[in-house]
Amino acid sequence: MTRAEIGMCFDRTFPAGEVSAYAQAVEAAGATQLWIIEDCFFTAGVSLAATALARTEALTVGIGILPAVARNAAVTAMEIATLANIAPGRLLPGIGHGVQSWMEQMGARTPSPLTTLDETITVVKRLLAGEEITFDGREVHLDQVRLDQPPAIVPPVFAGVQQEKSLALAGRVADGVILVEGVGPTYVNWSLDHAGRPDGFQVVTFTMLAVSDDRRDAYAAVAEFVAGLVRERRPAFTVRPFFDEMHERVERDGPDALLDMPADHWREIGAIGTMDDALAHVAGLEAAGVGSISIYPGPDLSVAHELFPVVAALATR
Repeated sequence: MTRAEIGMCFDRTFPAGEVSAYAQAVEAAGATQLWIIEDCFFTAGVSLAATALARTEALTVGIGILPAVARNAAVTAMEIATLANIAPGRLLPGIGHGVQSWMEQMGARTPSPLTTLDETITVVKRLLAGEEITFDGREVHLDQVRLDQPPAIVPPVFAGVQQEKSLALAGRVADGVILVEGVGPTYVNWSLDHAGRPDGFQVVTFTMLAVSDDRRDAYAAVAEFVAGLVRERRPAFTVRPFFDEMHERVERDGPDALLDMPADHWREIGAIGTMDDALAHVAGLEAAGVGSISIYPGPDLSVAHELFPVVAALATR
């Protein structure tokens, strides 16, 4: 069984100027990874990642995620290569479809998100490997492009995806997948099945954390957020055998109705409940094949800092 790396996420809403101190606090807590959240139109993943890498000694920094169409594929490869050469072996880049309404807002919406992601990851990986590429795809076009400084240590390229077709694509062209908050062993196995379980395929999860001696207090801390994900019908939730029960609870009585769910349901959703529940969630993800578990703290920076002692305990379990 894989022993997962434990990390923290830097939320898209956190002030950019806090990233140095935050990255150093993550490293001091004994966590080994920091994942930068890039969403339009908040803060930019590449510049935040560069800062975090420069201000830490050994922390691995992931970018989750770079939208495939927000940057030209060659520029994406340049950015990744530059970061990988600044901090060899410490970068984990992720690329995804991007939210299509955001892509449309900036005039970059693609007629085929699947094709665009396929072609982007394909050419980025080839450029990072040092190849000269001429590529005439449906969405990506390159003419004799070669990076002057490909990375000495080529980082794995992850796909940030959720649905069946995208997971199958990730299994074909990416080195791993990033699965966002709400993920449990059921969805990890479902995702790996759709990806085809290729050799060496890596799984990263962003995980909710709420720990208290009183389970209901822990549940209450995240119930509203979880209810929102249930209403969205996130794949991480819909594949669970108890989804219909959750959805009925939320629609009938609101988020507080989730507080009476069994503890094993909550352990499937996140590191939520007692410390033993949090450890059981981590162990369940590890057993399912997850190699990286980073805590998603939500949008409140002060709450994120309050979680550091628990993250430290998980990292040293």
